[in-house]
Amino acid sequence: MNYVKLFLGTAAGVALATTVSAQTVGIGATKSGAVAQITATISKAVSEHGGLQMRAQTMGGTQQYIPVVNAGELEFGISNITQLHMARTGTGLSEGTKYENLRLVATMMKFILSPVVPVKSGITKTSDLKGRRTAVGFKGAPLFEKFHQGTLATADLSHADIKPVPQVGLVQHWRAFMAGKIDWVIAAAGSGFVKQMNAKIDGGVRHMSLPNTPEALEKFHKYFPKSDWEMVQPRKGLTGVLEPTNFVVYDYSLWTHKNLSDDVVYKVTKVMHTQEAQLKEGGPLWRSYEANERLAKPQGHPYHPAAIKYYKEAGIWPAGS
Repeated sequence: MNYVKLFLGTAAGVALATTVSAQTVGIGATKSGAVAQITATISKAVSEHGGLQMRAQTMGGTQQYIPVVNAGELEFGISNITQLHMARTGTGLSEGTKYENLRLVATMMKFILSPVVPVKSGITKTSDLKGRRTAVGFKGAPLFEKFHQGTLATADLSHADIKPVPQVGLVQHWRAFMAGKIDWVIAAAGSGFVKQMNAKIDGGVRHMSLPNTPEALEKFHKYFPKSDWEMVQPRKGLTGVLEPTNFVVYDYSLWTHKNLSDDVVYKVTKVMHTQEAQLKEGGPLWRSYEANERLAKPQGHPYHPAAIKYYKEAGIWPAGS
């Protein structure tokens, strides 16, 4: 008997059986942007190390897969914590409908954004946005309509005080800015688009500070809750941060349905903790991802019991939570 062939055949059969038997789970995704990049990285790590096959289910936006996960028809979703808060409380983008079946699995990276203006514009503070050409609408990225409204609110301004210029999404409003059609945009610290803006616009661009006061943050929260202020210092690679600048910071989160099996949630949670190095290879979006410090961060919304179980076993569940 050819034992080599027998061994190889048996090994192949075991591998095939393992592949076939691995449960497939879905995660909500978008066609492009941050969500697409994050879901691709998570899906790869879970499929390689979690004993599951995770597949991205692409939809038109986060607001489309929130109700699908809440109904138990899709296993996982990701969003910034602001959208999860709106969904669970029936406010903001989810006005009138509470998606109370959603449960946190993990808090991931943080996003840091602020308004960006031309250096030569004379705009140095949010009150200077009065009368300026401002992007509105954002049908393709509705959360950023809220971001713009919150920014204006910090200076007691509203749409009545600006010149509205309808835009569909973030990329479109960045391009309109570089074409000289609007006067300011929202962008992340270190974004490649900020580098493009800096090269394209005469005199370059700068990130503009938001008012660093509790009162201003309270006004911002009326439109963009579960966010905070963070002072960013100038450093190499942060184009447009010309001086200490007050940014908006908020977390991205992974979540599921409250009744998804403990086994599946536990496996995914374990991957999020043990595969930190691989996840951080997913690109600059993961730069701030520190598993021990961030995964079990209290957010004012409940975590899935299996995620809590894993975090307690790993010794990273916050005391008193």
